[in-house]
Amino acid sequence: MRKITLANGNTVEADCLSCAITSGVIHPDGGVITETEYFHAHQDVAYPIEGLVILASKRHIKCLDELTEEEMTEYILLLTKIRKAQREVLGIEYVYYFYNEDTSHHFHTWMVPRYEWMNVFGRSIESVRPALLHARNNRNMEKHVKKVENAIGKLKKELNA
Repeated sequence: MRKITLANGNTVEADCLSCAITSGVIHPDGGVITETEYFHAHQDVAYPIEGLVILASKRHIKCLDELTEEEMTEYILLLTKIRKAQREVLGIEYVYYFYNEDTSHHFHTWMVPRYEWMNVFGRSIESVRPALLHARNNRNMEKHVKKVENAIGKLKKELNA
């Protein structure tokens, strides 16, 4: 078991955080944004940023090429649907997408929105980590958490309508 600290400061123990979240053992703040047969979308539990969505495979795989044809189809359709909802209901103009295969979690894609407050860190891939750490260390207060919860609610409503 590994100890994992969530954005809210709570620590959980799990062999695989993705397994724990996609199976419902651990409930991310705000819960599931949307769920399909093969995928689970939730607010990133580590960083309090409105609309920062993780789209994770329910199956414990690491690489894009391990997806079945059905999973590939569902993945791109769901990724597109979430992105459209981010734009239409949250007004998110730009998103950075990240996927890495050397993770301790399942195959997943981070959908990291770009906000004005992030510009101080730059506008390149190198700017994302400092922005995430800033959010975790400086935006983890009630007013920002409420904004995150509000964004989760809006995305849930749009995606599950």
